[in-house]
Amino acid sequence: MSRVSDLVDAYAAELSLPWRSGLSGGERVWMLVYPPDMERTVRAAVPKLELATGQSGHGWAVIDVTDELGTWIASHKYAEAFFEEPSDFTTAIIDKFETELIAKVRQQLAAAPDDSVVALIGIASIFPFMRASSVIKAIDDEVSGRLLVLFPGLHDPETHAFRLLDARDGFNYRARVIDPQKDIA
Repeated sequence: MSRVSDLVDAYAAELSLPWRSGLSGGERVWMLVYPPDMERTVRAAVPKLELATGQSGHGWAVIDVTDELGTWIASHKYAEAFFEEPSDFTTAIIDKFETELIAKVRQQLAAAPDDSVVALIGIASIFPFMRASSVIKAIDDEVSGRLLVLFPGLHDPETHAFRLLDARDGFNYRARVIDPQKDIA
């Protein structure tokens, strides 16, 4: 069986468990962690994740942030200046983008039914400009069903730390990890 099939099967097993109510937003986040070199293969399996979600009786929605940064920069009034002099792309400008991205994702999460899974795809596209942890923490209180974050990186089960693209120090987060190696209990 392939690694992606194992991930889909682990996700389906997670879906088969009853959803507890009264969880905090962070506890409603599921991290589907896989090696960064599997990004394209995992994205190709998104229809299988959607099918498994539907078969479990839950709704499905996708929030794809892959192109958000590029689209935002291209539409910015100083886009040409950023391309001519990348140092003009300052932290303050990145902070403005992050604020707008978080507001957009929160709005999409608010529109999702309570019994649905919302898949957040493309989180790696914000690297190295901002941290995935800050985006996830800023949106988790808007999750009413479950938020499935497709996370190309690493998870350390001992410290429960996540490392996006295995590039930065990890962040500790309350999310449930979907791991084909662990027993679902």
